[in-house]
Amino acid sequence: MFQNASMPQVQNPPRGGRGWLQVLLTGIVLFVASTIVMFLTGNPNLYPTVILIGNFLVPVAFVAFLYDHQHLSALTPETIAKSFCLGGILGVLGASVLEALLIPPPVSPDSGLSLTSGFAVGLIEEGCKIVAVIFLARRMRHTAPMDGLLMGAAVGMGFAALESTGYAFTAFLLSQGHVGASIAETVVRGLIAPSGHGIWTGILVTVLFRESRPHHFRITGPVIVTYLFVSLIHGLWDGLPSTIYLIVPPGFHIPVVTLVLSAIGVIVFALMYRRAAMVQTTRPPTPVSP
Repeated sequence: MFQNASMPQVQNPPRGGRGWLQVLLTGIVLFVASTIVMFLTGNPNLYPTVILIGNFLVPVAFVAFLYDHQHLSALTPETIAKSFCLGGILGVLGASVLEALLIPPPVSPDSGLSLTSGFAVGLIEEGCKIVAVIFLARRMRHTAPMDGLLMGAAVGMGFAALESTGYAFTAFLLSQGHVGASIAETVVRGLIAPSGHGIWTGILVTVLFRESRPHHFRITGPVIVTYLFVSLIHGLWDGLPSTIYLIVPPGFHIPVVTLVLSAIGVIVFALMYRRAAMVQTTRPPTPVSP
């Protein structure tokens, strides 16, 4: 990716704002249809299709929502897609290696993480995602907070889609091949996906881009504080015990702790978006070429 400094400042034309809804509704129909056909036919070959659609649906729709509802970013669809796919893969690979080396395995496969391990996971995964962003944006101008918000959200949601697919497969194994358990895990993680990885990484990369120079990343005090903040939220999400649940029809259990942490992340993300939009309104973005 490179930035041509001699090109005039431009901004993307406004988008209709409904592309994300089409993605979401189409994905829901495909997920429900493939699930029904799988159960009716008893065809196990459809299981990967069901799980992939279910776990990628909400992350893709979330990124499409952000892209539809802001036209102040200079990021191209190709750059966003590359951030989602490549950034997510790099983040997952890095986190998997570091967590295997640094975090002791749980006592039993179905036991949750301790609070200490949860914090360690937060630091590792948020660190790996920000490194993936730095790698992807190393040859582009990276001073626009709105570009950082969108790129960070794309990398975070790519990470979330891959991680949720892994959790669904793990649920399948722990239930001794019970497909219903895997689908239930997919639905629950889909419901909470918009307030997790994409939000956290979007917040962090917004601050990183705001603090950096056009072709030089700067790890300043605000960047470090933001990294610790999103890692803390992430660690509490993973490590706090879940004792009180909200039951969502038709019977999915979502921990209240998760809902509270989700609200905090969404509020901070919304404030970051408003501030980034104000900055871009007074300083139009320059084109970014992948």
